[in-house]
Amino acid sequence: MYKYLFGPVPSRRLGMSLGVDLVPHKVCTLDCVYCECGATTKLTLDRKEYILYDKVTVELEHFFSENPDPDYITFSGSGEPTLNSRIGDVLNFIKKIKPHIPVAVLTNGTLLQDETVRKELMNADVVLPSLDAVVQSSFNKINRPFKNIDIEEYTDGIVKFSGEFKGKIWLEILIIPGFNDDIENLRRFKDVFLKINPDRIQLNTLDRPGTVSDLHPADRKQLQKIIDYWQLNNVEIIASVPERKEVKSYREDTETAILETIARRPCTLDDLHKILGIHINEINKYLGVLEEQKKIKNVRLERGVFYQIT
Repeated sequence: MYKYLFGPVPSRRLGMSLGVDLVPHKVCTLDCVYCECGATTKLTLDRKEYILYDKVTVELEHFFSENPDPDYITFSGSGEPTLNSRIGDVLNFIKKIKPHIPVAVLTNGTLLQDETVRKELMNADVVLPSLDAVVQSSFNKINRPFKNIDIEEYTDGIVKFSGEFKGKIWLEILIIPGFNDDIENLRRFKDVFLKINPDRIQLNTLDRPGTVSDLHPADRKQLQKIIDYWQLNNVEIIASVPERKEVKSYREDTETAILETIARRPCTLDDLHKILGIHINEINKYLGVLEEQKKIKNVRLERGVFYQIT
């Protein structure tokens, strides 16, 4: 069992993707209301070597000595990966030992205003920044950023990165009805898209329960209406949860372990993580499928969101 690697996880966009987690649980620049991994425990802009380079590279070497190559190696996890000051070194290490495997970076994009961060990501193949709002009030409401983050500087950082980066940029927009789907946000989104000029704009909505109750996902018709308003040819709706099970990395044994654990007693996401020793991001992928199949349901209680057998 690895401490800093997880998966490979079932991913429609990245196939069989090996996750690399470079920060402790929920160390982030944002505290998003929709985050599946729970509330941010350390809200910060401070970059440092949160997870030591040597510990990550030892696990990578061991993984590749014992397992087949994944389709992608992905910097993601339960926090913001670019907060680790040695993300560039880990990326270069991967490119040195496995140059043929594409590397993806899932980031909230808030640190791309830093020239050093932009340079550190230059060897990646795909960078997937998220951008949930381009109006400061909506940004504050959805993403609850560290106090010093300004929406104009944030978006400008992504624009600068897009002008320097030679790989692919897939920009993810998560729509929450009532939060960021008004005409002002949609109009200004399009203005920013034209400046960033990403290879893909991937429209998403709520999948798992977030940190705030009473949030509702957009349905496919609402998402399509937004695409029609933008009139851009590089926008796509991210696949629905059921399609995850068709990805070749979907593991029936992981699904069974989760079901057997929940059958004994209701569990939170953190409970499942501690009991099964599986990374939170990986568990979330399976919970989405199980809920869609109505094998489990979630109930929000004082200690958090609990999952139980239906």
